[in-house]
Amino acid sequence: MKEDYFTLRPTDEFIELVKLLKLKQIAQTGGHAKMMVEEGLVKVNGELEFRKRKKLRAGDRIEIEDNSIAIRSESPQVDGI
Repeated sequence: MKEDYFTLRPTDEFIELVKLLKLKQIAQTGGHAKMMVEEGLVKVNGELEFRKRKKLRAGDRIEIEDNSIAIRSESPQVDGI
């Protein structure tokens, strides 16, 4: 499995699931990203996720196909450290 990460900007609390799939180029378009979620191809923190606009926060991990993406923040306070 390919391990990757996404770092939230200091001004952001979260990123929506479909936006992450597009940014990481796992989905070709927003429609493609929505379809992947609807078809049950995405897991968030080990559980199938069907909410397209699921808010991903620091500490979350998504799995799709052969990819695993950890969400982290630039600001240590958001991670609870």
